[in-house]
Amino acid sequence: MDLEGLSLVECCIIVLWIMMPAYLANTIAVLTGGKYPIDQGKTLTDGNRILGDGKTWSGLVGGTLGGVIIGYAQLNFGNNFIQSIVNNIPEDLWGDSPFIIFFLLSFGALFGDMSASFFKRRGNLKRGDKSPLMDMFDFVGMAIILTMIFGNGWIQSWLFDGVGPLFTLLLLTPILHRGVNIIGFKIGVKNEPW
Repeated sequence: MDLEGLSLVECCIIVLWIMMPAYLANTIAVLTGGKYPIDQGKTLTDGNRILGDGKTWSGLVGGTLGGVIIGYAQLNFGNNFIQSIVNNIPEDLWGDSPFIIFFLLSFGALFGDMSASFFKRRGNLKRGDKSPLMDMFDFVGMAIILTMIFGNGWIQSWLFDGVGPLFTLLLLTPILHRGVNIIGFKIGVKNEPW
């Protein structure tokens, strides 16, 4: 995918648009979660839960499906919207297998969040305790890793197209993550604003 010639603002919009299934999968998981803990309440030898009550099958399935639905909506109904903002949007924005990409971004985001929970429990951190870098980049990092491994080169074709996309992703993710968490806290679907 060729992002050369796009302005910084256009690059930011493209990166946000492409990562939307990953970003929103976490939000949807919060809304659909709460039933059937993945770790079934089990602990490890350190005496802490494997993942904790915040990681449930209903959240994993709901968030993954929600992210895929978001991607489907973007693919089928969002083209005119995004093209009205970014004039030179690449034709191959989602690659040859968009549903695989939507799944990898969505599931990867949730798997990254679960992985962070595992490591936080090993560090004796409780559910909701702060771990700033891990909390901000766990979901997007794993979404990128899984998409790099199984996405047939799709993410490499735009993420590493110059400095802009990767820099934009690293800059915008913490801002968006914090903003969404503050909103979730204020409307009562999250227990803490981080």
